[in-house]
Amino acid sequence: MDKKMTVVLSGGMKTDVLFAKDIKDLSKQLSGYGNNVMWVFDANSARLFRDLPERRLILEPGEREKNLRSLELIVSRALSFGMARDSRFIAFGGGVVCDMTALAASLYMRGARLTLVPTTLLSMVDASLGGKTAIDYEGGKNLIGTFYPADEVLISVDTLRTLPAKEFKCGLGEVVKHAFLSDDVALFEYLIDNKDAILRRDRNTLAELIGLSLDVKRKYIEKDPSETKGIRSFLNFGHTFAHALESTANFSISHGEAVAWGIGRALEAGKLCGVTPAPLADKGMELLRLYGYDVDYRIGRGDWIAYAEALGKDKKKYSGSVKFVLLRDIGDPVLSAIDGKYVQAVTIQSVRYKVL
Repeated sequence: MDKKMTVVLSGGMKTDVLFAKDIKDLSKQLSGYGNNVMWVFDANSARLFRDLPERRLILEPGEREKNLRSLELIVSRALSFGMARDSRFIAFGGGVVCDMTALAASLYMRGARLTLVPTTLLSMVDASLGGKTAIDYEGGKNLIGTFYPADEVLISVDTLRTLPAKEFKCGLGEVVKHAFLSDDVALFEYLIDNKDAILRRDRNTLAELIGLSLDVKRKYIEKDPSETKGIRSFLNFGHTFAHALESTANFSISHGEAVAWGIGRALEAGKLCGVTPAPLADKGMELLRLYGYDVDYRIGRGDWIAYAEALGKDKKKYSGSVKFVLLRDIGDPVLSAIDGKYVQAVTIQSVRYKVL
């Protein structure tokens, strides 16, 4: 496997990101850990194995399973295998599996070893890197969690070949987000120039795309590993709008598509507030539409109260006020409160306000 990067986080903790040449290369790496491990799959990722390892747990797929019960299942299964602090948890699957297994590893005997093998585009570019672990609770997304970076993240783009189109599009939502946050336009332009190759999942194109996306995230998390300086919060661009939509839709909308929708709302809100230049907002909306995201969707008037309540549960609260990530330019985000009338204007059907 080829080491793509090493990410250094708080306390000198490091995560090595390695890319496999192919599935055989990934299998060779994973076979070297011996028996002092426990594998966590979901029903989808388990199908990628012809012969499943004996020490395993297979969870049901989907955001609805990201809960205390699943966390307890992981911990109890680890106990039944006699795992110790020097044992290794291996998460093999999408973002839900990676997040929950990482949380379990962080809690088990105050911290076991951890390897993440993301098998979806979303988990490769988002859930795998940065050390955030979490489960959902009481309708709030990722309300219970820790910071616990994996020792290593192993990526094989070959696992994306069998990914359903909806899940692939879900992951692209986070890649697009990184394009807006990059300190240069390389990723933004790569998405435009290589759309056809990306959508047909050309192996080399995807490897380059994922590398560019991860490099953007690396720069933010290394500057603010524990999200205490406000820098890492910028990675939540589009997420405040998105998480509320996911919650009110009972997680029937994929995270990446919700994020793309949320980015559209943030661009429009920034334009209304005079923060985001109109040409930038328009260019951003063009990119979102280029990849087929429904950025013109609006919630119904009758859904506003539930949506507002979901916004109020958002983790990005400071002094009791929800903050939104807005964009002054590509690579120049700002955290800001938004007047409620502007939030309504960009989320509710038939509500309009003039640009400042």
